[in-house]
Amino acid sequence: MATEEAQSPNAAEQPGPAQAGGANAKAAAAAPEAELKAQVDKLSEEKRDLNDRLLRLAAEFENYKRRARKEQDDAAARGLENLTRELLPAMDNFDRALTASKSASTTVASLIEGVLMVQKSFLGALEKSQIKPFEAEGKPFDPNFHEAIGHIESSTLPPNHVATVFQRGYMLGSRLLRPALVQVTRKSETPTPSDSKDASPTQAN
Repeated sequence: MATEEAQSPNAAEQPGPAQAGGANAKAAAAAPEAELKAQVDKLSEEKRDLNDRLLRLAAEFENYKRRARKEQDDAAARGLENLTRELLPAMDNFDRALTASKSASTTVASLIEGVLMVQKSFLGALEKSQIKPFEAEGKPFDPNFHEAIGHIESSTLPPNHVATVFQRGYMLGSRLLRPALVQVTRKSETPTPSDSKDASPTQAN
């Protein structure tokens, strides 16, 4: 029949089931690709940001190190300048003592007094920089603060004590700046009277 065989004018334009399925598959495949590309772009941007931050941090750290070195150098220079300024009056006193020693009217006593004044000036200048000598004579020998350069028997000090100080030691604050050069007592090798009494019967036999 003519009515049964007739087709709608839009029938040829409508996609079939197979065509519709292919389009949906392409759309489904395109969605993950777009999402993946967006993620890649985002990660690339984050990587660039991290690289920029690392470069800035590295530059800031180098600047910090330069500033720290400069501050240390400036502090050392100021410390040396302050110490030198404190020592100069002591040197002036030393020059005066030398000049006075050339005078015919200078006595040994006055010369000694001048030298002691110079010493006092030097010690005062060092003390302002926290540099102080420490006492060693008569003290127990301590290798952390004393350097032994000889031994001697002593009738007034027990063994392993400082008998003589040849060169004073100095502290810088709580740290050792220079050990003291000392002579240390040792045990006497002379036999005691009791040892002689013990030995006499043996010698008599």
